[in-house]
Amino acid sequence: MKTLLIIDVQNDFMPSGALPVPDGDKIVSIINGIQHQFDLIIGTQDWHPKNHISFASNHDGTSNFDVIELHGQPQTLWPNHCVQGTEGAEFHPDLNTENFEAIFRKGTDKNIDSYSAFYDNGHIKSTGLASYLKEKGTTELFLCGLASDICVYFSIIDAYNEGFNCTFIEDASKALDTKGFEKLKTKMVIKGIKIVTSEF
Repeated sequence: MKTLLIIDVQNDFMPSGALPVPDGDKIVSIINGIQHQFDLIIGTQDWHPKNHISFASNHDGTSNFDVIELHGQPQTLWPNHCVQGTEGAEFHPDLNTENFEAIFRKGTDKNIDSYSAFYDNGHIKSTGLASYLKEKGTTELFLCGLASDICVYFSIIDAYNEGFNCTFIEDASKALDTKGFEKLKTKMVIKGIKIVTSEF
């Protein structure tokens, strides 16, 4: 089964949002245009409580984008974003969600961040997505969304490690740090993860 996993196409990651990804809004029409090519479509949402540990506002004396150590690993401190129940956490209004069979939410535990759609950053808790996809019979997994270098990348790596045949749709995704993402793309290619455009 050919599956499309759409990562975090949410208002707070748009150019006018709390944590804007450059040109994040440009991918919406591309994602809408490819959905008909898939047997199964899944969406994900960052879904943080207000007191989430990754928010700089919850750490005295810190600023947005500072890096601290949490649970023995580096943690970037982000602007408050995708807070549960807020407009910023909702999908972009033009994103076609009618064909989504399921929506998986992540980052719900206030004590640990969760970039990947599959696990939190410590790989302590699973979202259940891998088991869901396997039960559905997913054989090919295509991933896109926001941001390429963070949530999409970590989702791809976890999907690869779960044994899925992974393809990254580059023009249906945007990176927060485009230069840094070039290095991550090299890592994906080395693993055998395919990189395509929406005209695959």
